[in-house]
Amino acid sequence: MIWNEYHECMERDQLAELQGERLRQMVERVYFNVPFYRNKLQEMGIEPGDIRTVDELQNLPFTTKQDLRDNYPFGLFAVPQQDVVRLHASSGTTGKSTVVGYTHNDIMMWSEVVARSLTMAGITKSDIVQVAYGYGLFTGGLGVHYGAEKVGASVIPISGGNTRKQLQLLEDFGSTAIACTPSYAAYLGEALIEEKIDRSRLKLRAGIFGAEPWTEEMRAQIEKSLGIKAYDIYGLSEVIGPGVSMECGCQNGMHVFEDHFIPEIINPETGAVLPYGELGELVFTTVTKEAMPLIRYRTRDLTRLHADRCDCGRTLVRMEKCVGRSDDMLIIRGVNVFPSQVESVLLEMSETRPHYLLVVSRENNLDTLEIQVEVEDQFFSDEVKELEGLRKRIGANLASTLGLHATVRLVEPGTIERSMGKAQRVIDNRKLK
Repeated sequence: MIWNEYHECMERDQLAELQGERLRQMVERVYFNVPFYRNKLQEMGIEPGDIRTVDELQNLPFTTKQDLRDNYPFGLFAVPQQDVVRLHASSGTTGKSTVVGYTHNDIMMWSEVVARSLTMAGITKSDIVQVAYGYGLFTGGLGVHYGAEKVGASVIPISGGNTRKQLQLLEDFGSTAIACTPSYAAYLGEALIEEKIDRSRLKLRAGIFGAEPWTEEMRAQIEKSLGIKAYDIYGLSEVIGPGVSMECGCQNGMHVFEDHFIPEIINPETGAVLPYGELGELVFTTVTKEAMPLIRYRTRDLTRLHADRCDCGRTLVRMEKCVGRSDDMLIIRGVNVFPSQVESVLLEMSETRPHYLLVVSRENNLDTLEIQVEVEDQFFSDEVKELEGLRKRIGANLASTLGLHATVRLVEPGTIERSMGKAQRVIDNRKLK
């Protein structure tokens, strides 16, 4: 087990002192080694010695994904190229990918925070961890892989996809934990039934799921279908990869490893820092990364932070599940809509599957929203009258939650395309015109 009690349970004032010292050193490093940051700081009249405590963090400039793209590929590196031992890149859908680099010490730090994360889920050296995240430039697979090995667990590096093989190894190898996206975990639960595999033959007891937003309703469905306890892990490649934060056994939010990543919540419109408990955009400053440290990186993820001590004994702040992204938020007829809101409604209904698609269009200058919903086999085969009743009930429940009326289209099981990585939940046709 990797249980860093010193850093995970230190008093808040002690932690602030550590963060302040690491922040001071990091600002000095980027000022002298990264022209982009030196120019930004000089424009604001800031010199390295001006930043002495973590309270002065809000005086520093933000960094955005566009800044990473503008400095593609290696413009934000703070170390010589020969010190970079690993390169990863995001799977951006537009423009150039965002590239991140790691020194040997970065890899060791990353391995530790993921190992700490897995320890929170009860993973030990006695476990067999099946890593069904994608390997390669995506950080998920290798990130969890190295962390699991640091714990001492046995690792099955199967990567994503090949569902029948996944199920075979779960049974034959006796995997006790699986790491993948929550949408793929839900798909595996369906596949167990379709392949007529008796769940009691599996030794699976824990799942580590991240890389996309998911709801408590989906958690309950995954836990029921796979017979496990499902844990939420959070990360993003620009900050380190998986292991930025993780749920403990209390499952009352994800603990942020603040000795390495300092979180803030800001108003996404004004950039003003918001207090604990307020909903806003999550921002991270990486104070120990060597290859590519980031100052106040805007994640665009919307969440809240809580600083009260957890029942597990950790004093690290906890972040709630992300409710969406400030840049992925749909605005339909003046109403803000997040896919997670739709998911929450659908998974409360026993007749629907956890697969859906939001299709946004514009007709006669008016935005329209169609929500395609997969229906369980036994309900889809019912009479048309009963299906129409179900469609109306789904529509009414969605209208109550979203604050607008959407067209609901019921589709047969398996109609909506499955993803082995991040699930595509939205097709916005307005952007194509």
